[in-house]
Amino acid sequence: MVYIICILIGIATAFVGSLIGLGGGVVLVPTMLILYQYSEAFGWATPQTIVGISLVTMVFTGLSSTLAYYKKGRVDTKTGTLFLFGSIPGGIIGSWLNQFIDADSFSLYFGLLMIGLSMLFLIKRKEPDDSLSETDQHVRTFHVNGQVYRYRVSVWLAFFLALGVGMMSGLFGIGGGSIMVPAMILLFGIPAHIAAPTSMFMIFFSSIISSSTHIALGHIAWEYVFFFIPGAYIGGTLGAKVNQMLKGNTLELILRIVLVLIGIRLIFSSLF
Repeated sequence: MVYIICILIGIATAFVGSLIGLGGGVVLVPTMLILYQYSEAFGWATPQTIVGISLVTMVFTGLSSTLAYYKKGRVDTKTGTLFLFGSIPGGIIGSWLNQFIDADSFSLYFGLLMIGLSMLFLIKRKEPDDSLSETDQHVRTFHVNGQVYRYRVSVWLAFFLALGVGMMSGLFGIGGGSIMVPAMILLFGIPAHIAAPTSMFMIFFSSIISSSTHIALGHIAWEYVFFFIPGAYIGGTLGAKVNQMLKGNTLELILRIVLVLIGIRLIFSSLF
């Protein structure tokens, strides 16, 4: 029964993660924490083990969704690669720091982080700038569904933002997308339907590095992780397909609701 639950959690979390560019950890980690606290069958799922499983699972979520998005021409590989230069070292640092956090603190900090992220969507977003010159090497030109989008990506801002996001990814096992997607939309004016696929492209590579660190630290429960992987691949592919059917505003609303519910639940469980 535990194995079946692991497969279903893998499908559900990967679907939600791929749908809005989060990677799945933002749902998988709190779900597993709740099971750890209230079910003896999941007594093996310590916070460190959960983060390790989350990051290994996100490798396959990222792979399946990136392939699906790339076939539709939704992935900005140039911008994604730029962010990776900061997120990879950040992920290594965050994964190392994770071992020093206890269960109650983990739940509280994770819950506060989720509430804070949901508030980012209340900030007035950066509007697309049609006056940007294509000759500027920092300007990206992207074509989606017959529309042309231009946005400028600052190299240094992108690096330090990705470094911080990478640290949170390794620390909390959330894949970084829950911060990176809003940041790409709000700070750089990247359209939501490009931001989410590009985030999954990033998550695929950064999760490989971060999960490797957790493997080296012995945080992976291999008996269970192999049941999350097939669910993650299926869910990631489905999420990418559904994403292309929804409007950007709908995706953002789903993201805000998910973050707030998770944040409130985790804060409550850590305090009482």
